Amino acid sequence: MAKENLHPKYYPEAKVTCACGNTFTTGSTRPELKVEICHKCHPFFTGNEVLIDTEGRVEKFQKKQKAAEERRAKARAKKKQAEPKEGQEQKRPISLKELLEQD
Repeated sequence: MAKENLHPKYYPEAKVTCACGNTFTTGSTRPELKVEICHKCHPFFTGNEVLIDTEGRVEKFQKKQKAAEERRAKARAKKKQAEPKEGQEQKRPISLKELLEQD
């Protein structure tokens, strides 16, 4: 009992088109493929450092960095505000022994 039509149709001359404009053929189950990067524009093959950001990862990282810096600045300001000013005595917590002696 062999199942027929089990595998998709194979295209031995499928056309691949890259975002850089390069085209080449390969075997695939689709007649035409579109890719974002190929051997002509990939940094590993070209030796050039290229920033590839297809999903907004760089912007997302920069947004997180900016938010973290804002939180740090806010925390510094709050800490500075909580510090005693010159001439003021810093309040210290009362120890258990001092609490018992007050009675």
